[in-house]
Amino acid sequence: MYVVKSPLSDVDLKSVSEALQGALVDLVDLSLVAKQIHWNVVGPRFRSVHLQLDEVVATARTHSDTVAERASALGVPPDGRASTVAVGSGIGVVPGGWIQDEEAVGILVEALGAVIGRMRARVESTGEPDPVSQDIFIGITADLEKHHWMFQAENG
Repeated sequence: MYVVKSPLSDVDLKSVSEALQGALVDLVDLSLVAKQIHWNVVGPRFRSVHLQLDEVVATARTHSDTVAERASALGVPPDGRASTVAVGSGIGVVPGGWIQDEEAVGILVEALGAVIGRMRARVESTGEPDPVSQDIFIGITADLEKHHWMFQAENG
């Protein structure tokens, strides 16, 4: 079987691969959380929040693919299985059932904040060993911070 070899040292690859895997898990979970809320949000701001949630889903899915492909390019098999996401995500549990629009916004603010904090740590940890992966994390963080700002503005 052909195995992709990384140009990084073993020590650097371990650090970078952990950052990439953690980011993949957070992004997959963020897309699932946002979609779950998208299906269950109710209230006077239903439509605007409903549509805004799909924007988060699209961002998370796009970036999860980028992160997984970066891991593959470095010879690290990405793991986005549900069981892996369930145990590794930094996002809290979303309540079941209908979710009022104001609560939905609050949940997304919290979820985005958790992922952003972890992404910023990944930006720091990958700067020296792999500026290419760091650049990916910087772009992801910028996009998530934009969503975070917009959801915070929703509840004033």
